[in-house]
Amino acid sequence: MRAMLDFYLTQMKMALVQQFQYRVANYFYMIGMIAEPVIYLVVWSTVANAQGGSVAGYTPGEFAAYYIVWTLVRNMNIVLTPYAWENYIQRGWLSMELLRPVHPLHAQIAYFAGWKFVAIVMWLPIAAILAAVFQPEINTSPWAVAAFVVALWGGFFVRFMMLWLLGMITFWTTRVSAIFELYFTMELLFSGRLVPLALLPPWAQQLAAYMPFKWAFGFPIELLLGKYTQAQALYGLGAQVFWIALGAILVRLFWRTALRRFSAVGA
Repeated sequence: MRAMLDFYLTQMKMALVQQFQYRVANYFYMIGMIAEPVIYLVVWSTVANAQGGSVAGYTPGEFAAYYIVWTLVRNMNIVLTPYAWENYIQRGWLSMELLRPVHPLHAQIAYFAGWKFVAIVMWLPIAAILAAVFQPEINTSPWAVAAFVVALWGGFFVRFMMLWLLGMITFWTTRVSAIFELYFTMELLFSGRLVPLALLPPWAQQLAAYMPFKWAFGFPIELLLGKYTQAQALYGLGAQVFWIALGAILVRLFWRTALRRFSAVGA
């Protein structure tokens, strides 16, 4: 355990140093991501004003709050995508990591976790500017803020495990783009990224509750906005634990079989 802790801390420190070295590039990347939520925010705020001041319980100010927090959760959700697995294998990075006495999963988790601290620090001034422009309304409480911090990291781990598992399909076939696109389309629709889940039909909301997407994205945002009771928040955190554990079990189950199909590639 001591060795693993040292490994995680070292990897996270490396990520912090590297990402701060490229802070300008990171800022431009984060600013580029603002366009998507701002478009959603303007559209739904206009709809809310046209319908008497709210849509599905969201006022224009609450839409502003939702999509400002959206930008933080979206950056926390950036992990190794299935598309990156092609470079991961073709450039020999996986081959190098397999020579280490530690599962490559740990190296990726630690690196991306360290990167998230940089993303949070760099997000703060962006959030301040968006708040000054759009004037968000947040009806939250101290316990909801504390639960949000836990859920924010829980969402990161949920998406990390799901996409790592999905990326392992590349061990069996190189024609996986259709599978990836289907997954990301479902994620877009049922995560709360496109619209708050409260705006979806009841059947879609019920379906989303049985998928991992909501717990990685929409749940942390709605939690901070005060949309959940304490009992509902605990249930949501439990759902995150369930999906993280399920992902870890499935990765462990299929990893050795996947490695038998692995062919080293590199320059």
